Amino acid sequence: MPSIKIRQLFDYNTWTYTYLIWCPTTKLCLLIDPVIEQINRDLTLINNLDLQLEYILETHVHADHITAAHTIREKTNTKIIYGENSGVKGADILMKDNEFIILGKYKISGITTPGHTLGCISYYVDNYIFTGDTLFIGGTGRTDFQEGSPSDMYDSITKKIFKFSNDTIVYPAHNYNGLTSSTIGEEKKTNPNVGLHISKNEFIKNEKNKTRPYPKKFDIAVPANMLCGIIKK
Repeated sequence: MPSIKIRQLFDYNTWTYTYLIWCPTTKLCLLIDPVIEQINRDLTLINNLDLQLEYILETHVHADHITAAHTIREKTNTKIIYGENSGVKGADILMKDNEFIILGKYKISGITTPGHTLGCISYYVDNYIFTGDTLFIGGTGRTDFQEGSPSDMYDSITKKIFKFSNDTIVYPAHNYNGLTSSTIGEEKKTNPNVGLHISKNEFIKNEKNKTRPYPKKFDIAVPANMLCGIIKK
């Protein structure tokens, strides 16, 4: 069976990665974490590649941008998926831990990974894992709002994400240093926040000592994203 196809896309204003994934046999595709300002780019690319959009997968309720999920659903016959504990209204599927969907000839599995937010979920397919704001390349997402929890974050990464094989490719929702991907093995060895050399107590202590700025779009993005990207006037 041919390998699944992945296109990594970038929003410069919020440093957000969106992922277009498709089955080369059936031409069915999905988007992970689309950004509302990039709708035309994403839909044009899907059209140019002769793909049919089946799903929009969200890794969590974003605080730094408004999702394009609702607007794209209005334009296409697609389903929106969030994690079961996201609290989002209007999603077509609230995915539970270890549930999966079928995209053409591939199984996309959901792994609930709370910590950055209570409702965070990662997605695994064909030796790739899309970790949202849970595991970054050489870092981890913040844990100080939206029911975040340093304890949950550490467990999600070390007990769930790190259980995948060392050669599994890690695709995060953001990177601020120009890096595009990593592997589970690299993150276990070198991640300064949560590598295997960091204990849970160390991680929790380090998180509690961090001072982070208030997200610029928090007051607009979170209410909209709790409704799959509907902006209330």
